[in-house]
Amino acid sequence: MTDIVIGADGRARCFWGGSTPDYAPYHDEEWGRPVRGDDALFERLTLEAFQSGLSWITILRKRPAFRAAFAGFSIERVAEFTEADAVRLMADPGIVRNRMKVDAALHNARVAAGLDLTGLLWSFAPARRDRPKTRADVPAVTPESTAMAKALKKQGFKFVGPTTAYALMQATGMVDDHLTDCWVPVMR
Repeated sequence: MTDIVIGADGRARCFWGGSTPDYAPYHDEEWGRPVRGDDALFERLTLEAFQSGLSWITILRKRPAFRAAFAGFSIERVAEFTEADAVRLMADPGIVRNRMKVDAALHNARVAAGLDLTGLLWSFAPARRDRPKTRADVPAVTPESTAMAKALKKQGFKFVGPTTAYALMQATGMVDDHLTDCWVPVMR
């Protein structure tokens, strides 16, 4: 597998962006683009936590069901979910049914309800740097993601380790890990 793949449309994408047709739109239109807004960031944080131990494509394909099950990831609404909602979520075949992750999502919504989540998360965005040349140049963890995870845990968040925090930073444009030869324009 090479670091850059050329899609049927002739565009050069990061190696993973062309590995399945579902990835191309996500790679081209979402991943690495700046995301702000507490509910939008709560969604990404929650989905990254659900992804832990799984392939991202699993979560991406289930994202519409996750959005329906979690009230569009409205922090205010999810913070009000009860045990009956947790049971409902565990019975929903459209999402990943892991009780620890479901409980963490509900708990994290309650924590996030009292925070400026956007300000907190973006405070860990590192200074802009050059794009990586190869996939070997893309880290899984950075000092900033480690600090973000520590700060989130201090606030009371669950399922937010340094790797999950870095994946969140990548997905929401806090860092730009599109490879140098990728067609996606530089953002931020």
